[in-house]
This record gives sequence, structure tokens and C-alpha cells, in this order.
Amino acid sequence: MDDRGRGELISSVYNELRLVASRLMSRERPDHTLTATAVVNEAVIRLVADAVFERSPEPGSVRVAASRVMREVLIDHARRRAAARRGGAYRRVPLALASSAVEARDLDAAAVHEALDQLSALNQRQGQVVTLRYFAGLTVPEVAKALGVSVVTVERDWRIARAWLHGQLRDRVD
Repeated sequence: MDDRGRGELISSVYNELRLVASRLMSRERPDHTLTATAVVNEAVIRLVADAVFERSPEPGSVRVAASRVMREVLIDHARRRAAARRGGAYRRVPLALASSAVEARDLDAAAVHEALDQLSALNQRQGQVVTLRYFAGLTVPEVAKALGVSVVTVERDWRIARAWLHGQLRDRVD
């Protein structure tokens, strides 16, 4: 992909990522020090550094990678903030995670990240479904299209992943 094509892809994806980041940040605590723009800028920098735009010139592929990177940006920020404030202990931050049973409770950001990594190790597609649904804010049909699977498959993966995450995180709620 040439520089012009890469620039056009980044521009087309950037505005969409900004909307996703705005939704993500609306779920965070009110005094959060990151802005939606900062999350997107950091995500795009990481995507460029990882050559994602060169390897995956399709917006769907970039969205999958961007949702993962935005999650990492938020987790990294929470970890740095916790380390600075508590001498390295993780700070609990509110995340309404993919399940009504866990919604609107304070969860340890590191525990959520760890649980998603464990889920992805067990079933990569289920981990991608959760990341795309929660962190990218995609609908079930959009996730199905991005992953190249049926809507029924995404719905099944979403149900199973939510139940598994609920089981993993229920003991870690404040």
C-alpha cells in the first residue's frame, strides 16, 4: 500500500475510532484523565508502529486491531496511574463489562484484562467477539462481518464469553 492509500485508510478509520473511543470513555469514571482523542491518537500510533495499515488494508481488519489496541491503551493507563498512586498496586476502575451481572460495578482493570487474555487463549474468537462488542462498540452483525462468521455464531460466542467472564470476575468485584 502506498503512502496516499495508507493515509486515506487512516483518515477513514480515524473518525470511526473517535466515535468508538467516545462511547468507551463515557463508560469510564467521570474524572478520567484520558480523552477520547488521546485514546484514538495513541491507538493509531501503535497501529502504525505495528504496521497494521500495511498488513491489513481492509477497514474491518483495522477495526479488529484498533479495538484491541484501544483496550490496551486504557489498561496501560490504568496500570500506570495505579502504580503512581499506590506504589504498584492495581487501582480499581469501573468497567461495565459485557454482562448485565457485572455491569455498573467496580472491577479491577488488570483483572478484566487478564480474564480477556485467558478467554482468548481458550477461544480466540470469543475473545475477539468480546473485544469488538465492548471495546469497539460493534453490533452483533458488524462483529460477524468483521470476523467472517455468521450472526448465530457471534451470538453463541457472546453468550458463552459473557458467562465465562462473569464466572472469572464475580469474586473480584469490590
